Amino acid sequence: MSISAIATQLKPCPIYIDGRARMSRGDVLIQHNPATGEPVAEIPICTHDEVAAAIASAQAAFPAWSTTPVLNRCRVLFHFHQLMEKHADELIALVTEENGKVREEARGSFQRGLECVEFACGVSSLMMGETVEHVGADVDGWSTRLPLGVCVGITPFNFPLMVPLWMFPVAIACGNTFVLKPSERVPRSSVRLLELVYEAGLPAGVMNLVHGTKPVVDQLLTDPRVKAVSFVGSSGVARYIYATAAANGKRAQALGGAKNHSVVMPDADMKHSATTIMSSSFGCAGERCVATSVVVAVGEAADPLLAALKKAADEMKVGDGADRSSVMGPIINSEAKKRILNYIDVGEQEGAKLARDGRKDPCCDNDGYFVGPTIFDNVKPSMRIAREEIFGPVLSVVRARDLQEAVDVVNASEYGNASSIFTKSGHTAREFSAKVQTGMVGINVGVPAPVAIFPFTGWKGSFFGDLHALGKDGVKFYTETRVVTCRW
Repeated sequence: MSISAIATQLKPCPIYIDGRARMSRGDVLIQHNPATGEPVAEIPICTHDEVAAAIASAQAAFPAWSTTPVLNRCRVLFHFHQLMEKHADELIALVTEENGKVREEARGSFQRGLECVEFACGVSSLMMGETVEHVGADVDGWSTRLPLGVCVGITPFNFPLMVPLWMFPVAIACGNTFVLKPSERVPRSSVRLLELVYEAGLPAGVMNLVHGTKPVVDQLLTDPRVKAVSFVGSSGVARYIYATAAANGKRAQALGGAKNHSVVMPDADMKHSATTIMSSSFGCAGERCVATSVVVAVGEAADPLLAALKKAADEMKVGDGADRSSVMGPIINSEAKKRILNYIDVGEQEGAKLARDGRKDPCCDNDGYFVGPTIFDNVKPSMRIAREEIFGPVLSVVRARDLQEAVDVVNASEYGNASSIFTKSGHTAREFSAKVQTGMVGINVGVPAPVAIFPFTGWKGSFFGDLHALGKDGVKFYTETRVVTCRW
C-alpha cells in the first residue's frame, strides 16, 4: 500500500464490505479542501480483489434481503431517515468541506436527499402488480414486481449526499443489494451515509462501498453478478457507462451533462427573473446539471435583465463555504478552475462581450479554487461558450427577436436536460413548454429539478437509457415484472 508522508494528519476513508468498515490495501489519492487548498483526507483506490469482494458480499446478501417483507425493508429506511435528521449538521458540514458548497446550498442538497429517502420509504405501494380475473376461460392472470439482484451506483462530485440518495434507498427498498462507488473527489459523505444506514439496522452485505477511478468502474460494469448500473456525470462518460453496461447485459440509467437555457420574455418580472437566474447560474458555483448556463433574452428584455444580473453579481460574496456570509463557494479543484478560466478566454476570442469578468474578483487571489461570477453578452448560439458544458460560474446571454427564435436556440442544443421561461403570459408559457425539447421545464422557476416523486427526466445528450432516476421510473428500473397465467 502506498502511504502518504502526511497520512497521520489526514482523515481516513474506509471502504465497506459485508457490513463492516475496513481500510483498503490500494494506492491513495489526496483529497483537498476546495476553499483552502489544504489536504484533508486520503482516498483509497480499491484493488481488484476488494471490488470483487464487495460484489460477492452484495450477491450473498441478496436472497435473504429480497425475501424480507417490503414493509420491513422500508422500516430500516424510516430509521435511516431519523438518523440523517439527527446528524444533519454534521452531514451538511461534511458536504461543505468536501465539495465547497456554502452552508445553505449544502443544507438544500441534504434536504433534497432526505426527500429521496422519504420517497423510498413509501415504495411498497409502487411495487404492487396488476390482476385480471377470467383473462381466459377459467384462467386468471396477474403480474408482480421483483428485485433484480446486485445493483451499482456511480456518483459525481457535485452533490456528495444527494445523488447517492437518488439511487440506493430506492434500490434496497425494492429488495436489491447495492455497491456504491462515489466520486473519488468527495467520497467521505457516502461513507457516513453507509455508517448511518447500518446503524439503522440494515443487514450485513446489503450495502457495500468501494473507491476508485476508471479501472474500478470498468470492473463493476463488466462483472456478470451486477444486474443494473446507475450513473450521474458528464455526457461523455455517461455514454461510455451506458454502452459498456448494455454490452455486458446490464440495465443502465446514465445521466449526463447539460447546457440549460432560461428564456426571459419582455413581460417578465425583471427583478424576480434576475434573482432567480443568479441563483440558478451561480448557485453551487455553477457545478450542477440543472444550472442555467445560457439566458435567451427576448426583445427589449435584454438590456434591463443584463443590468440586473451584473448588479446582483457585483453584490455576491464569493468565499469559503464555511463562512456563513458567503453566497458562492469555490470550484471543486485546480483542474476544474483551469478549465473554466480557459472557457472565459475562448469566449473573448470568439467575440462575445465580457460584461462581467469573474477572474478579477478578490476571491481569485485566495489559496482555494475560486472563480467569480462571469457574464458574457452578445453571445452567438454557435459559440463554444453557448454550446459546450462549462460546469462553472459562467453565464452566456443570447439575444433573440421573439419566442420562436428563443425556442430554436434551446432546441439546437445537443443536450436536453432542463429549460425555463420567465413570463407573465400563460399562453406564452404553454407554448414554450409544448415546443421546447428538454425533459424538465420550469415556468418562472430557475432550477426545474423535480421532487423525488417525479423522475429526473433529461433528454437527448443528457440521458442514456430508458427509465430515469426517481419517481415511478426509478422503481421500474430497480425491479422486473413477472406475469403468472393460472388455471385451477
